[in-house]
Amino acid sequence: MLKDPSTKYRAFPAVGLVDRQWPSRTIGAAPIWMSTDLRDGNQALFEPMNAERKLRLFHTLCEIGFKEIEVAFPSASKTDFDFVRELIDGRHIPDDVTIEVLTQAREHLIRRTIESLAGARRAIVHVYNATSRPFREHVFGMSKAEVIDMAVAAVRLIRELTAEHPETRWVLEYSPETFTATELDFALEVCDAVTAAWGATPDDKVILNLPTTVEVTTPNVYADQIEWMHRRLARRDSVILSIHPHNDRGTAVASAELALMAGAERVEGCLFGNGERTGNVDLVTLALNLYTQGISPSLDFSDINAVARTVEHCSRLPIHPRHPYVGDLVFTAFSGSHQDAIRKGLAVQPADGPWSVPYLPIDPADVGRSYDSVIRVNSQSGKGGIAFLLESEYGVVLPRRLQVEFSRAVQEHTDTHGGEMTAAEIWQLFARTYLEIDRPIRYLEHHLYEHGAAQGIRLKLEIGGRVHLLSGEGNGPIDATVHALRGIGLIVEVRSYEERSMAGRGSDASACAFLELASAGHAGECYGVGIDGNIVTASVRALINGVNRLPMVAIDDLDVQAA
Repeated sequence: MLKDPSTKYRAFPAVGLVDRQWPSRTIGAAPIWMSTDLRDGNQALFEPMNAERKLRLFHTLCEIGFKEIEVAFPSASKTDFDFVRELIDGRHIPDDVTIEVLTQAREHLIRRTIESLAGARRAIVHVYNATSRPFREHVFGMSKAEVIDMAVAAVRLIRELTAEHPETRWVLEYSPETFTATELDFALEVCDAVTAAWGATPDDKVILNLPTTVEVTTPNVYADQIEWMHRRLARRDSVILSIHPHNDRGTAVASAELALMAGAERVEGCLFGNGERTGNVDLVTLALNLYTQGISPSLDFSDINAVARTVEHCSRLPIHPRHPYVGDLVFTAFSGSHQDAIRKGLAVQPADGPWSVPYLPIDPADVGRSYDSVIRVNSQSGKGGIAFLLESEYGVVLPRRLQVEFSRAVQEHTDTHGGEMTAAEIWQLFARTYLEIDRPIRYLEHHLYEHGAAQGIRLKLEIGGRVHLLSGEGNGPIDATVHALRGIGLIVEVRSYEERSMAGRGSDASACAFLELASAGHAGECYGVGIDGNIVTASVRALINGVNRLPMVAIDDLDVQAA
């Protein structure tokens, strides 16, 4: 049993805001979004991203529609400094995107930070220092006046250094770190001193970022704090009021939504809530919450699976299957009563009418999810144990999303034939669905070759009864096969790849490869599976089997003459 907390922990006092306005307000438009995935989200990883993964994620953030992206803490390491230079020198930054970098309020760090940004078209310099009493008294040993002097000195230095680079449009951002634990009147005093030192004007606004560095209050108290500041800030027309909610109490999304009602205009966070401790506010959840209320988030999540797979690849962190909007199971109903209600709701949902389907707060198609995943079976539905039987009897361990996909085929079979399926029947159905596919393209053989840093493949396929030879190059056998197929008009994207040995098969164990594929113009994904003693052969077979399952494959549409 937990100890009595009353002598160890204290509730932060409420804000004396008796005439608060935010409870009667609603959010009417999307905020300014700022992604911290490449800085705050990156530094919180077991293995921080390398340059290739950071660059891939940067381009993804630009494609989604982020106009402000915090890319690094350039004074912290050569890796971060070099990444900022690569973005600028390599001309990776779109004209409508502004990069942001973070620095502590220390002279040598500020100088290094400005150095990293030389030549940028537009840049946000984000400087911070902690302001709460524990930091003042126990960490820094400073008075309130000294804390203000630290912030003001940093701002003046940034103003001086940036004036030497007029080719760049400079924007100042300041954060009173530990804002939620800082006395409000003192937080206001620091922020006003900063905007005065910068000389903020309506044409040269300062971003004042008020973070829940550690989430220590309920969301309504944070909203009170934001409204209190919003109504009292000097030079309010020269300030962009920003928030940076963390998730220590698990209420970062709620805190952000209430803070927007209270006067905040800008939100910093990570796509799926990654970050130190329990993470930053989840921008995907926040944006799609707006979407379900009829408000355009101005961010493109129409192919949420592609975004999720990219983030998983770059961060090496899995996304929880119950994660709002994007989890593999959030549009999946196992309960019989849920299934019945969803089926009936979909049957009467007008194509152009307001969305009103039971248990589905958003149309899965709006985020690129197919309806195939909505109704599934498990042991609670009387048709379960599929994955367990395949693993225990045949040594095939299915990826989670493939379990969901294959359960549809099992459900269709049991609905047609009745009764329960044995392990042998499930395996036969699995083989017919994923391995023994009677479709236009049949794998015959392949040969690999090296071409400099590239991997090449010569591929022999039977297409419509005729043998064809294709070739392609890529960063590995799978990528090379994808490029080879483009030669006959097959444009596919590999969304995920897994390989496993078939357990319990002894010295002659086979390799099993699973590829999740998508094709342009078709919502959702489908799997291909390949089994062979050689993992590369298994992977190529899986890709061909998956391509055959895509709805776009038809002999008449393939440019086989070119092959």
